[in-house]
Amino acid sequence: MRIVDAFPRRVREEETWIPMADGTRLAARIWRPVDAEDHPVPAILEYLPYRKRDLTAARDVQSHPYWAGHGYAGVRVDIRGTGESDGVLTDEYLPQELDDGVAVLEWLAEQPWCTGEVGMVGISWGGFNGLQIAALQPPQLKAVITLCSTDDRYADDIHHMGGCLLGDNLSWASAMFDGNTCPPDPALVGERWREMWRERLDGSGLWLARWLEHQRRDDYWKHGSVCEDFAAIRCPVYAVSGWADGYCNAVFRLLEGLSVPRKGLVGPWAHKYPHLGVPGPAIGFLQDSLRWWDYWLKGEDTGIMDEPMLRVWIQESMPPSARYDVRPGRWICEPSWPSPNILPTSFRLTVGHDLLPEADGVDDEATLMVRSPLSVGLFAGKWCSYNAPPDLPHDQRDEDGGCLIFQTPRLETPLEICGQPRVELELEADQPVAMVALRLIDIAEDDKATRVSYGLLNLTHRDSDECPEPLLPGERYRVTVSLKHIAQQFPAGHAIRLSVSTSYWPLAWPSPRPVRLTVVPGLSRLILPVRVPRPAEEAALPAFGDPEGAPPIAKTLIQPTQESWRVIRDLANDKTTLEVINDEGRYRLDDIDLEIAARVTERYSYSYGSYDSISGWTEWERSFRRGDWEVRTLTRTLMTSDADNFRLRATLDAWEGETRIYARTWDETIPRDLV
Repeated sequence: MRIVDAFPRRVREEETWIPMADGTRLAARIWRPVDAEDHPVPAILEYLPYRKRDLTAARDVQSHPYWAGHGYAGVRVDIRGTGESDGVLTDEYLPQELDDGVAVLEWLAEQPWCTGEVGMVGISWGGFNGLQIAALQPPQLKAVITLCSTDDRYADDIHHMGGCLLGDNLSWASAMFDGNTCPPDPALVGERWREMWRERLDGSGLWLARWLEHQRRDDYWKHGSVCEDFAAIRCPVYAVSGWADGYCNAVFRLLEGLSVPRKGLVGPWAHKYPHLGVPGPAIGFLQDSLRWWDYWLKGEDTGIMDEPMLRVWIQESMPPSARYDVRPGRWICEPSWPSPNILPTSFRLTVGHDLLPEADGVDDEATLMVRSPLSVGLFAGKWCSYNAPPDLPHDQRDEDGGCLIFQTPRLETPLEICGQPRVELELEADQPVAMVALRLIDIAEDDKATRVSYGLLNLTHRDSDECPEPLLPGERYRVTVSLKHIAQQFPAGHAIRLSVSTSYWPLAWPSPRPVRLTVVPGLSRLILPVRVPRPAEEAALPAFGDPEGAPPIAKTLIQPTQESWRVIRDLANDKTTLEVINDEGRYRLDDIDLEIAARVTERYSYSYGSYDSISGWTEWERSFRRGDWEVRTLTRTLMTSDADNFRLRATLDAWEGETRIYARTWDETIPRDLV
């Protein structure tokens, strides 16, 4: 990244408080031009629970001062109950959070250094609430950039996929369990810090239990899902994600569903800002964002809205790996979405395990059966890749032994796809609750197998996520499974494989009991969104610049990071464990003399053939230290299940110095609801 330390306007930084109507104060960090009171500027708000003063400080100082140096106020606010803000946070995207966000916009617009025009930007949580607050139509909000977020909290968030319960639901709940136990910094809030910390320890709760009480699409998930009423959003939206991110689907739905001016961008990245994007290539996203802000907040014609609605990175074939530094490919564009340039192309499954063009397929009532072992999924990676630790899918040959596989002949010419693959299956199950997992795989000439896309469906949700219905064993059903959007080139000499399994653990929690699926291949088909390359249009695209950013934060490394991702097969005891360790080490933020350390361990286990042995265990340990002040928290969560229930056991411990000042345990049983 190119460091920019000389901007068109000199920048000042301040930490301040934004008052709410009920007396609560939200902590804010603001970068703005020093002459902004004489020459007011628009504001760009990023509104998060992730602690602006420490945990996101390194990221924030690269973007917000950059925007400020180009004539904006970069504003980073901690949500109520997080960081140094007053209160307690008890869940995601609550009405209180959104109401506070509207109040922050009003406050910003009233400041003498602000023109009254405000934009919202954010990745993940901040991308969510940017859309959600836009749907409330505050007049101050003129444009949004939403990154790695979703319009649908049930169908396409970290909790569920195709009605299946995701393993990342436990992982993410544990991350928030940790984050909500952190105290405010006494350097800002003074002696109130103990009282505020105790309120958070007592009041935040075990979010995982609340989420598990809502296993179908009910009003809990509809709240905050802007897809319920796209027309409520009346300001322009720029939606951004990456193919390795969990949220790429939302970009395409937003482009299709919104009626406001909008743009979409999808790169090869994981859950990262594009100027920090991994896998690369990273791009000069901060420069690109300025073109968006200048157009919508300053009224300058930057040309950004004259360019195609959608730009995506079409990936070239690569050998499988849990980590990529770079994904080779090229930028392509579509003038609108859905695109008239994408042609749905069908391939018929056959009883001989082939994938043949629709015209060559034959309607055939012959069947194939599959009952997958629980080992299918150990090489799946995470639903949402953060690329640290290495969490992308590995060679799929390790998965396919427990699957039905269907494969095309070797391609005579390259094939490119862009969009959402779909699979139509004619099937029956021998259990009332069952799932199907589908993987689209690139088979290289040396037979290495790289996962391109995948999809899940809880078959009780075949007709509705809101009103699922059990299967009748032995009855035939026709279902459609949508895979994740992708742009991918399959080279000549490669083959395309579709793999079908009845489990995908630990990416998704398995069905209550082992399931045998009977598939009718001759009545099933894979539908690929085939794209014909348009070299002239691609060559005319303006190139993205190299990544830029403001000078990095001063940070001293005290203890290095360590990471591992291991599959442990204990054959003697018939136990298999996926163990993930991410030790963030210890470092000091020099400007505030604060030492921070964190270590995360996750273990997902099962005993061979025993569905009642499934367990997910997480542990987060975090500490903060400045001089004689030191605090530490330890959270542990264990999730298990049997055919009828989920069981949660969790502990929370907190220390001030060497004294444990808090301890609490949870033990909850939650009935399974056709999951």
